[in-house]
This record gives sequence, structure tokens and C-alpha cells, in this order.
Amino acid sequence: MNDFFKKIKVLEPVYDLTYNILLNLCKLMLIGDIFITLWAVAGRYIPFIGAPSWSEEIILTLMVYIAVFSAALAIRKGAHIRMTAFDRGLGTKALIITDIISDILVMALGIVMLTAGIQLLDSPLCRLGTYASLPGLSKFWQYLPIAAAGASMVIFELEQLFKHLEKLLSVEEENEKEA
Repeated sequence: MNDFFKKIKVLEPVYDLTYNILLNLCKLMLIGDIFITLWAVAGRYIPFIGAPSWSEEIILTLMVYIAVFSAALAIRKGAHIRMTAFDRGLGTKALIITDIISDILVMALGIVMLTAGIQLLDSPLCRLGTYASLPGLSKFWQYLPIAAAGASMVIFELEQLFKHLEKLLSVEEENEKEA
């Protein structure tokens, strides 16, 4: 089984690349969000700066991208909020098993987001709809983060699941050696 986990570790650069791409996209979107917000607010109070009519929709769209991608990034770093009140009472093996169950459930959510997002991207609402303030911009961009976040959640949860399974097997091997 150790050979299996060694082969899986070959994918580490793919996880790193995916993480870095999403992290840098989030940074760029945050910069864009701040810039557009400043422009819109300044445009309301400074007469010679016009406030763009499209700012609110674009700001909200960027916030959605940032929120869902940040949630996917948190999976990789184990930075999600979690209940740890009972962790002390559980044994090492039981704690790892609860982590595996959590990984499976979050991965299931990612799969639902991915499949529902793809269906939504293929729907007439998305294909024919446009932003109200930017008629030339398709609603595709508004709904894309659902599928993209679902895919990145699945990718990062697979990594976490393999790490937890490897940890569980190493604990079991240690227990067998002690017995």
C-alpha cells in the first residue's frame, strides 16, 4: 500500500500548481474588486470622476469568485472552521476516521457543485442571459465559479483524503508492531 501513496505523491506538483493559480487569481480579483469599489465610491462624491453603472454587478461577481475559491484553498491548508471539542476524547484512529468521513462529505459537495455548475452553464439562463448593466457580458461568467469551485474542491479533497488514509494506515501498522 505504501507504493500506492508514493505514486500519489507524484501528483503533489499538480496540487501545488492548482493552489498557486487559484491563490493568485483570488489576489488579482481582490485587487480588481478594491479598485472598482474605490472608483464607484469616488465617482459618487467627486464630480469629474464618473461612477461606472456596471460596478455593482462586477464587484458582486468578483466577490463570489473570491469566496468560493478561498473556500477551496482552505481545504488544502486545513483552514476551515471545525469542531474540535470532542477531538481530545477520541483516539488517534477514530479522529483520523472522522477526518476521512469529513473529506468524503466535502468531496460530495464539490461533486454536486461541479455537476450542478456544469448543468447551469449549459442552461438557456446562462447561455442567453446577460448582465443588466453590461448587456455584452454573458451570465456565463456569473455562474462559472460554481463549477470551477466544485472542481477545485474535489481536487484538494482528494489530496486530503489520500493524506488521511495514509495516516490511518501508518497508525494501524504501528498498532500491529506494538501488538
